[in-house]
Amino acid sequence: MPIFANDPHRKSWIEVSKESDFPIQNIPFGVFLTRENDITIGTRIGECAIDLGAMQRLGYFDGIPLTDDMFMQDTLNDFISDGKKTWRLVRNRIAEIFDIVNNSLQNNIEHQKIILFSMDEVEMQMPVLVGDYTDFYSSKEHATNVGKMFRDPENALLPNWLHLPVAYHGRSSSIVPSGIPIHRPMGQLLPKGAEKPVFEPSRLVDFELEMGFITTDANVLGESIPVDKAEDYIFGLVLLNDWSARDIQKWEYVPLGPFLAKNFATSISPWIVTLDALAPFRTKSIEQNPKPLPHLVDSSKNNSIDIQLEVSIKPNKGEPKTICKSNFKHLYWSMAQQLAHHTSNGCKVNSGDLMGSGTISGKTPDSFGSMLELTWRGENSITLADGSARKFIEDYDTIVMKGFCKNEQIRLGFGEVSTQLLPIFKSKIDK
Repeated sequence: MPIFANDPHRKSWIEVSKESDFPIQNIPFGVFLTRENDITIGTRIGECAIDLGAMQRLGYFDGIPLTDDMFMQDTLNDFISDGKKTWRLVRNRIAEIFDIVNNSLQNNIEHQKIILFSMDEVEMQMPVLVGDYTDFYSSKEHATNVGKMFRDPENALLPNWLHLPVAYHGRSSSIVPSGIPIHRPMGQLLPKGAEKPVFEPSRLVDFELEMGFITTDANVLGESIPVDKAEDYIFGLVLLNDWSARDIQKWEYVPLGPFLAKNFATSISPWIVTLDALAPFRTKSIEQNPKPLPHLVDSSKNNSIDIQLEVSIKPNKGEPKTICKSNFKHLYWSMAQQLAHHTSNGCKVNSGDLMGSGTISGKTPDSFGSMLELTWRGENSITLADGSARKFIEDYDTIVMKGFCKNEQIRLGFGEVSTQLLPIFKSKIDK
């Protein structure tokens, strides 16, 4: 089915600035709370939030086979379960309705009052109910940097890394949308020179610059997904900050891997940009050597996406400073390979599952996607706009991640995921 929504020449009757992440060619999907305190599924053009539930009630999706309450829910899970054909039909219809040559809603002021909101009138929510969360480790540069720091610099990558997309199973209950603050975690750590661990607040809280993809219902238990079919089951992408406590991680991760150092918080951007919308920005990923085993060979010509990424730190009372610029295309393992590997043993994947890319680092120091790398495990420091220095994240710092795609014809993006780190949680009992 053609993707008419991606027409680069299409203009909307809703005003959109040239630098907006949300032109009519984007049409992302999210969930928001309206000024009437109703939760609805919606999309966005420019600075305008669009209530898809109201559009459905008013008949704008007539002719598309949708359940009566498809967009009147508090998550996108059911819509995502309907599959790629439905996603394309809906995006094409939205693009048609908001095209500058279409008068059906453009000239209906009463309907606009029900359907349209300015972004400052709505409160973004979690877009999906995440049943399961898997975080990969798919940047060769990041894995090499970490290996150099903590293992033999001459053998930085473990023997399996070039043969499969390494991953761990995360915690879905601590995934939050942009704008929700998190707390510095408590945990066991082994201070330098100590023989026994202590239970204290983490001293080395870190961000991880990642992207995440959202799946639809992909398989039944026991069934694997071929790598050349895997993207059929990927709905779209979000920005993802997979928070880490490096001192807790160092003490606990042997022999089984990340646990409390990672599961205290993961932050995502609230708008899911569909894989269809990102099609014009396809590019070739990094050449793989040695060649993967047959079930992981991704033969597609453009198996990655050119997504420009950046991270800034904003101190509590200061201005933000960009400290990292990277790109999604730096990943060694593609999304298709990640999902194919995930299901190669028959693991079931459901609608709304979240797959993190792992930290996305490039080859140059200014493209490293974590404080661990940017400060080289705290041996160096970063000077912020207010003159203060950082080796890791301090209380009341806000981490802001942004991502966008751009070619000669259009620019579209993800908005941002912005999260403030608060001090350790104090319950009423503690007080």
